Amino acid sequence: MTTRVASMQPRPRLWVPGDWNAFFGFGTNILVNVLTLTGLLRFVLKMPDSLVFGRILPATGLMLCLSTLYYAGLAYRLARKTGRSDVAALPSGTSVPHMFVVTFVIMLPVLAKTGDPIQAWEAGLTWVFIQSFVLMAGGFVAPWIRRITPRAALLGSLAGVSITFISMSPACQMMMTPAIGFICFALILTNWFGGVRYFKGVPGGLVAIAAGTLIAWGSNALGLGYGGLSGAALWKSVAGFSFEYPLPAVGHVFAGFKFLGVILVTAIPFGIYDLVEAMDNVESAAAAGDSFPTTRVLTADGVVSLIGCLMGNPFINAVYIGHPGWKAMGGRIGYSAATGIMVIVLSWFGIVAVMMALIPVVAILPILLYIGMLIGSQAFQETPKSHAPAIVLAMVPQIAAWGKIQIDGALGAAGTSAAEVGIDKLSQVGVLYHGLEVLGGGAILVGVVIGAVTVFIIEGHLVKAAAFAVAGAVLTFFGFIHGEAIGLGRSPTVAVSYLAIACVLLICSRFAAVAPKPLAMHRAPSATPAE
Repeated sequence: MTTRVASMQPRPRLWVPGDWNAFFGFGTNILVNVLTLTGLLRFVLKMPDSLVFGRILPATGLMLCLSTLYYAGLAYRLARKTGRSDVAALPSGTSVPHMFVVTFVIMLPVLAKTGDPIQAWEAGLTWVFIQSFVLMAGGFVAPWIRRITPRAALLGSLAGVSITFISMSPACQMMMTPAIGFICFALILTNWFGGVRYFKGVPGGLVAIAAGTLIAWGSNALGLGYGGLSGAALWKSVAGFSFEYPLPAVGHVFAGFKFLGVILVTAIPFGIYDLVEAMDNVESAAAAGDSFPTTRVLTADGVVSLIGCLMGNPFINAVYIGHPGWKAMGGRIGYSAATGIMVIVLSWFGIVAVMMALIPVVAILPILLYIGMLIGSQAFQETPKSHAPAIVLAMVPQIAAWGKIQIDGALGAAGTSAAEVGIDKLSQVGVLYHGLEVLGGGAILVGVVIGAVTVFIIEGHLVKAAAFAVAGAVLTFFGFIHGEAIGLGRSPTVAVSYLAIACVLLICSRFAAVAPKPLAMHRAPSATPAE
């Protein structure tokens, strides 16, 4: 009977008018990330264009296309099953934090040691290979973790990511070129928040990018040079048009295993990071009304990443933060599939190089800031008001991690490090580097743990709060949080402190007068995933 009812549901529309807005918004988001990773490969790792445009980008395009098409299909299936017309596909693409991790922590040290960009590339491929299996294995435990973890803890940790790593860099870069960034941001806000329609419904994201590009090239004509563009660079990129498709790189993947010691230090912890981040983003989609099966999401990310690395892509795939934003724009199923096809065209035909020379990045960055604003606010809008303190606390580790990265970058640019300057000297001038290091280690997991403990305390469920404190102690002892690497007893004082908190909570649960409240902190019944 259920099958017959499902078959009677009207077929979901593959494209609706709102998909145009979401396509240009999400497509430009993907474009920013592709341009960023291309810049890292060419200018940080000094990889030759033949490797970047001939091997890596075609494989990256294939991975992104497979991912976006898969999530469009998953959304279609959910829409068909429920009979709803408002289901939006999960956004996905190259994981931005991992983009920098694999570049600076894996490939750059190998390049410095060997002087060979090919070996650096191979180390990156092996890193993704290992992470792929961590993701696939983690997909089977993630649904259980998601069921027992409060929504405020998951969304709060995600809000920390949105405010720091998603919003801060675009906001700062916009201020560096306000003549473009501010105007583009205003065009986006008035369209996506204010409901203003441009030129018979032309998407606000496209209008913003076009306006930013015109301002940049117009300023060049006036000798002002906003956006850092040049006609010579554009002509060179057009002259380099060629068709490149991905080729198997299995031998290169296994060649990178000689760097296994360096790779394992980060591959497993960041695989776990991906696990929790994916759960956060699935929870975010559920809060917006679209419940997708966590296991399928995580295993799909693992499989797609594995295919990508075997074809030459050294970057991991991940479900993106931002589903509610694209859904609010009107995106449904088609925007995801269209983005995948767009990436194939851009990466296989050498158009990425032209885009890098034609469009100022600052014209695209306001879209990322918009997504950061939306996700940061969702954590407070989709949870009980009483859980707001837990959300704020869950955000703090991400702020610490972001602050440490800024300090490390500044010291690195000066040719030194925190260890060389001295942790004590830094603390004397108010830079609490060691505190940032401990608090920000495994930040997304830390946010989930302390956010969950706080929610359960607010709700009066002290035994459950104690259980999460014990989990924090275990994760700390093995180096998954509050540490720089996996190992035994990495931060023993912090681990013992978590156990002490658990003991205090258990004692309070037995002897203090606590009236447990109904658990309104998970998710609405309609948002429970069908695993």
